[in-house]
Amino acid sequence: MPHNNRRLFVLPFLLLILVSFPKFTLASQNDDPIEGLLRRLDSKRASSDVQEAAAKGLLQRLLPTHVSSFDFKIVYKDVCAGYSCFLINNVNTSIPKEPEISIKGTTAVEIVSGLHWYLKYSCGAHISWEKTGGLQLASIPRPGSLPPVQEEGMMVQRPVPWNYYQNVVTSSYSYVWWDWERWEKEIDWMALQGINLPLAFTGQETIWQKVFKKFNVSNEDLRDFFGGPAFLAWARMGNLHGWGGPLTQSWLDQQLALQKLILSRMLELGMTPVLPSFSGNVPAALKRVFPSANITRLGDWNTVNGDPRWCCTFLLDPSDPLFIKIGEAFIKEQIREYGDVTDIYNCDTFNENSPPTDDPKYIASLGASVYKAMAKGDKDAIWLMQGWLFSSDSAFWKPPQMEALLHSVPFGKMIVLDLFAEVKPIWEVSSQFYGTPYIWCMLHNFGGNVEMYGLLDVISSGPIDARVSQNSTMVGVGLCMEGIEQNPVVYELMSEMAFHHKKVHVKEWLKSYSHRRYGKEILQVDEAWNILHETIYNCADGIADHNKDYIVEFPDWDPTSNFPSSPKEFHVRKGISWGKTRRFSFRETVSNLPHPHLWYSTEKVIYALQLFLDAGEAFAGSLTYRYDLVDLTRQVLSKLANQVYLDAVTAFQQTNATTLVLHSKKFLQLIKDIDTLLASDDNFLLGTWLESAKKLAINPTEMKQYEWNARTQVTMWYDNTETNQSRLHDYANKFWSGLLEGYYLPRAATYFAHLSKSLRQNQRFQLEEWRREWISYSNRWQSGQELYPVKAQGDSLAISKALFKKYLS
Repeated sequence: MPHNNRRLFVLPFLLLILVSFPKFTLASQNDDPIEGLLRRLDSKRASSDVQEAAAKGLLQRLLPTHVSSFDFKIVYKDVCAGYSCFLINNVNTSIPKEPEISIKGTTAVEIVSGLHWYLKYSCGAHISWEKTGGLQLASIPRPGSLPPVQEEGMMVQRPVPWNYYQNVVTSSYSYVWWDWERWEKEIDWMALQGINLPLAFTGQETIWQKVFKKFNVSNEDLRDFFGGPAFLAWARMGNLHGWGGPLTQSWLDQQLALQKLILSRMLELGMTPVLPSFSGNVPAALKRVFPSANITRLGDWNTVNGDPRWCCTFLLDPSDPLFIKIGEAFIKEQIREYGDVTDIYNCDTFNENSPPTDDPKYIASLGASVYKAMAKGDKDAIWLMQGWLFSSDSAFWKPPQMEALLHSVPFGKMIVLDLFAEVKPIWEVSSQFYGTPYIWCMLHNFGGNVEMYGLLDVISSGPIDARVSQNSTMVGVGLCMEGIEQNPVVYELMSEMAFHHKKVHVKEWLKSYSHRRYGKEILQVDEAWNILHETIYNCADGIADHNKDYIVEFPDWDPTSNFPSSPKEFHVRKGISWGKTRRFSFRETVSNLPHPHLWYSTEKVIYALQLFLDAGEAFAGSLTYRYDLVDLTRQVLSKLANQVYLDAVTAFQQTNATTLVLHSKKFLQLIKDIDTLLASDDNFLLGTWLESAKKLAINPTEMKQYEWNARTQVTMWYDNTETNQSRLHDYANKFWSGLLEGYYLPRAATYFAHLSKSLRQNQRFQLEEWRREWISYSNRWQSGQELYPVKAQGDSLAISKALFKKYLS
């Protein structure tokens, strides 16, 4: 599409959102504490010169050919009628190598958001994570020929103050092996998406080391307290201890240095980092040092047999005076180490761990103590709390308990993340969190699974509905996925909602998105995206999506009995059992067979894939197209494999050995073929995950430990016995080349071999025998050190076409 036509297409879309709205206030609050917090945070920001330089540095990294084409300037909020905003104007000059476009913003994040907005909607460019296709910048005209904006320019204001980013477990599922080079790219991505309130959890173990030393807990005592690198998130939350560890001093020092770089860049860009605080999780040694302290052991969290080596962590009761002392010391130690960089601190004391009593007075006293510990360390502290507990343990957190916790701190001193608002919004059933400010969040992804999924219609309207609702206390939008680098369309739209005042027309937005992502307009691709919008990206069944496709979460069950009369019953789940393990398991209650989630017509999605393939020759060399093609082909074939598995089990139950062998072979061949497909794109390789882990090691011992952590997290996850898989096995499953052929294929082959043996010997399926053989293999694989490719091999388009012809024609 010519550039002038593109501008005409986008302009009406922009005009819909560039309107003024009344200044943000919390309903029924005369003296708005959020406004006071915003002013205080503004006073902590880097100088205008530093922020402008940071924005320019990002432009240099993103688009070095156009550094002189843009002029950046920080402006006061008064220019934006009291809002945070960005302004884009033409620069009236004909001098070569002088700026063509002026972008002003109240912070560097606003400036960079404006740059991204201009590149998208004036130049047709696209920016996503490298692992989801990366950049499409070819549509940007050369310097001196940038398209102008309308004569009066444009101003885009934030309707709510914050765009929050991260889940407390993202640090383990996605960031664990990152170095500064990768973190720098992520912070650039954050700024471009308008994120101004990111979680900053890296390196906190070193702070804890220093704090606990002051309470006579030695580094040796902490060896059994911290988890291994890939499991730190759950050790921090008190779900486990010691698993995957111990941490070496080199790791601790390395991560603290990395955190300082992360915070420095966030601050230069005008972001407000969210730092951790004390939740009561303490090492066992503290009970020895303070025998009179009120320290109790929590219950088992997902171990196979309540193994005390990993489970049942120690919790210091918030009502104990020692809690305040440790919490204060931790906040002050962070301030000493990093400076006075924020007033917002995350704390999730009851994350998947319920209080000992549901007495509202007791819960209120606990909440007050948690906040007091923060405030003693930072008098202006704000408690940012994930609202996940209200979803995952709704049986405990009824209205009296919720209100007691939310009102246990002064108004305006707590902000809640409505973590799962796209599926299970709590603000609607809690009177806007009983008046407590909250952030409307999209959780979307569990475990970093590779699965095409989304609720585009919900995220294009849900934040708007919440913000304009009566007595709204919404103060932001947020991305709270457990793992990143998947479904880029979902994250781009959700990030944009930080700037939209009205609902987005998804069909029109997707058409623009498709043109930007691939750099050109192709009718077949437009039609394919319409289908994907109506199917894969319009999940309306209210079921939380966790990839349970049979390839990546192979059923651990005896098919001799407990099987429905028709396998098609498994194609749509009717509900979900949160159960004891809550978000980390999603185990079903109706049978031992996990149910793959299917919420759309597979026939329609197969047709969308056909359209993608038909347009393939027009996208030679497009990394964004290749990623989407591989992902869509994988999605289609993995759903086909689910039916093939059920056909094989049906043959077993009908004692048809020949048909069982036929379907078993087809299932195994599908695994091999999908592995070949994934191997053709750099972004679906197990090898890169393993090599990034090993790269951080400084000696062979660390290298072996880090690789074991990396292998274990994406497979067995947690502890097992000889005949019992981990209760969390396959939770963080991935469709990665190398993982399919090296791990999932041997598992399925072993299982089917045992099924065939059962028929030959005319006996029940020997489930325990299969488990013993499989788990032994899994343990060896987790401890293995064989190498996997880190570079793609093969032609994705040719492979996808061949597989379509083989399985779908």
